[in-house]
Amino acid sequence: MWLKRKPGNRRLERAFVLDVKLRSSQVRAARVRLLGVICGVLFGGLAAAALLWYGGAWAMRALVYENSAFAIEVLDVQTDGVIAVDQLRRWTGVRLGENLLALDTARLQRDLRMVSLIQSVSVERVLPHTLRVRVVERDPIARVNVLRPGGGGRIATSTFQLDSEGYVVVPLEPRQLVPRASKTSDDLPLITGINPNEVQAGRRIDLPQVQAALDFISAFERSPMVGMAEVQIIDVSQPEVLVVSTSQGSRITFGRRDLDRQLRRWRAVFDLGQQGNRAIATMDLAITSSVPVVFQAASTVPLPLPQPPKHSKRKHV
Repeated sequence: MWLKRKPGNRRLERAFVLDVKLRSSQVRAARVRLLGVICGVLFGGLAAAALLWYGGAWAMRALVYENSAFAIEVLDVQTDGVIAVDQLRRWTGVRLGENLLALDTARLQRDLRMVSLIQSVSVERVLPHTLRVRVVERDPIARVNVLRPGGGGRIATSTFQLDSEGYVVVPLEPRQLVPRASKTSDDLPLITGINPNEVQAGRRIDLPQVQAALDFISAFERSPMVGMAEVQIIDVSQPEVLVVSTSQGSRITFGRRDLDRQLRRWRAVFDLGQQGNRAIATMDLAITSSVPVVFQAASTVPLPLPQPPKHSKRKHV
């Protein structure tokens, strides 16, 4: 019977098992309590955050964004160009009595920049009752005619203006401008030879020949030929040269570089022709070694038109 196991202490074993089970249940209870505390803290924190959020939003709305103490009473609008101030006020969409602090200034700037004649806009809140808007306009110096399909299968001509950087401007209606505004589109030199697809309102025409034509116009305005001739058309269709036609019937070819020197040579040849009562019919100033020129009788050439006073930007209030 030596294989028979000796009876153990069953009471001790049962006590050990009960003790293990008791400790396990205590651990689980402690974990449940800890989880409950954590959930309570999180819930309380979220509730407090929500209360602060909605309470703060209510306070901002009641004390700031709907507070009549910040109502707009003065809409101070100024521009350095020719757009009528009343027109600018209408484009802002701002009404007197609106809350100054609730105004979306980014939207206001974006809306005004949609006008192609406007180059930049600044908007400033001046507490407690003033909204200040400052506008910088583009200064058109040339025009472009674009043929596009119109109604009824017809072809319509759309006229756009260009500033000195080549940005395309949609001409405004006379009622949108100050009285006696400066040059109209018809007074500006016409640039021809541009692909119509390159002409998009508000965008820049980034073509070297177009920029050369604009540089020529700026150079002409400060050259000794001002008042002696009137630039009417600048053809940019040929590579490396500009073909300029004047209202007096002259047709002159310019290189795209060193425009000031070529304009001085134009004046020298012009004066030489005046001494012999002759006017320039055609001339090629793109050639540096010589100046091919054809004269015509000065009596057949119309006199240059009187130049309108050059527009100088000034503020309009």
